[in-house]
Amino acid sequence: MSKTFTAKEVGEHKDEQNGLYIIVDSGVYDVTNFLDEHPGGAKILKRVAGKNATKQFWKYHGKNVLEKYGSKLKVGELAETAKL
Repeated sequence: MSKTFTAKEVGEHKDEQNGLYIIVDSGVYDVTNFLDEHPGGAKILKRVAGKNATKQFWKYHGKNVLEKYGSKLKVGELAETAKL
């Protein structure tokens, strides 16, 4: 079963020591060990670590990328929050 994260919890994972987590749609992904493999370079992933990277992700990637790597990198889901 996957873990549920709040946006605040994801925000605590913004460096290599604590892990680099990103949010894409409602999924939470640990990209710490993907830095060297990322075709765009590690710098881009470090810039969005701890944040919602949905907009940036879909700007440069197709659905096939998430299908290929998502299952290996996904660590959980983003908790739903009440919208006021």
